[in-house]
Amino acid sequence: MSVPMAAVMSPGLSVLDPWGHGPHRPELEPLEDRPAARRVVTSIPEDLLREASRQVLGALVRRGADFAAAEDAMQEALLEATLKWPESGLPREPAAWLTTVAKRKLVDAQRSDAARRHREANAALEPAAGPTEQSDDTLLLLFLCCHPTLSPTLAVPLTLRAVGGLTTREIAEAYLLPEATIAQRISRAKKTLADLDLSDRGDPLGSSEPDKSQVLRVLYLIFNEGYTAGDRVDLAAEAIRLTRLLHAASPDPEVAGLLALMLLNHARRNARFDHGMLVPLDEQDRSRWDRAMIAEGVAILQTALAEGRHGEYQVQAAIAALHDDAQSPEETDWTQILSWYDELVALTNNPLAVLSRAVAVGEVDGPLAGLRALDRIEERLTDYHRLHAVRAHLHERAGNTKEAAELFTKAADSATNSHERVHLLKRAAAARRS
Repeated sequence: MSVPMAAVMSPGLSVLDPWGHGPHRPELEPLEDRPAARRVVTSIPEDLLREASRQVLGALVRRGADFAAAEDAMQEALLEATLKWPESGLPREPAAWLTTVAKRKLVDAQRSDAARRHREANAALEPAAGPTEQSDDTLLLLFLCCHPTLSPTLAVPLTLRAVGGLTTREIAEAYLLPEATIAQRISRAKKTLADLDLSDRGDPLGSSEPDKSQVLRVLYLIFNEGYTAGDRVDLAAEAIRLTRLLHAASPDPEVAGLLALMLLNHARRNARFDHGMLVPLDEQDRSRWDRAMIAEGVAILQTALAEGRHGEYQVQAAIAALHDDAQSPEETDWTQILSWYDELVALTNNPLAVLSRAVAVGEVDGPLAGLRALDRIEERLTDYHRLHAVRAHLHERAGNTKEAAELFTKAADSATNSHERVHLLKRAAAARRS
């Protein structure tokens, strides 16, 4: 199914509707009044507990509890649920039941802590009153996990643990790191947040622009890791889920741009690997691309671009859409792609954008022009493996196969992703045979 790219540039599309508040979460009925409403369960679905735990944690944090204490209370509530529900039945509102129990556990813990530290008897009896309850506290939790004081190294695992519901082991497996390393990073993130004044936790969508930019950056990093990870934990799908949540609540065109970018890239996932081997874009079986996902991504992008406030994620999404629109590599509109890269470089001055632009220059003006375009970032990227790979690709197109083989090998030596390393070694071998 072809997605007409003229539509991407259409100025006549409507703006995203601002988010309206969802239905109010019902108050928990007294447990003794609801025996008939319960469903008998022999085991509790893991996804139910995972989804409910996000709501409970967000509700406690919104009411003023610090992150670590809120998580402890949530875990105790989950433990109580696993003990009681198989006997008494599943409540009609599991999340509300868990929230009520967790609040009691939190108060008990605060009372105990107050006594132990000889504080005033009433100092910690109740968490501070928070703002009016939001329709989904997951957004508040997401912004908290992506707080600007946290580096991406800390924010990413904390977000996956607290908002994504992944276990420490799953996160470690996704990033090919020891479980203890991920546990330490999550612990450091919690401690950093505990040392901050987070008492003003209003509407997360009212956050400052830097705060929102940090959230988008963390989500993009999670997606990018999942996109290149192959068959590991599906971080890309989790990043899309969280970005959908943010997009449903925010009219910001850059949020829409990020979601479109993810969808337009993720639509190629079935063709990116063949028996565990990375398949480059120009060699992929395009019949395996998810055309429905591409159409959704283009529609979201159209609406964002129509506002006329272009940002880096919208521009990257436009480039991805042009690639997706081509029915074959030969039909790729490299001239329009180059114009988008010109805008991306002007917006960000990012050396990686300049690197990608050089590929487009090579397609439009020839490989030698592409090589000249790389000169401006030589010092900024130094031994970055993709700089060597792009240079090798352009030399190969120019007929300099010996130089290409050496550069592909050099790129493979410095690549950190095993799929990319194998692919680059294959390209080096092919160049030597030419």
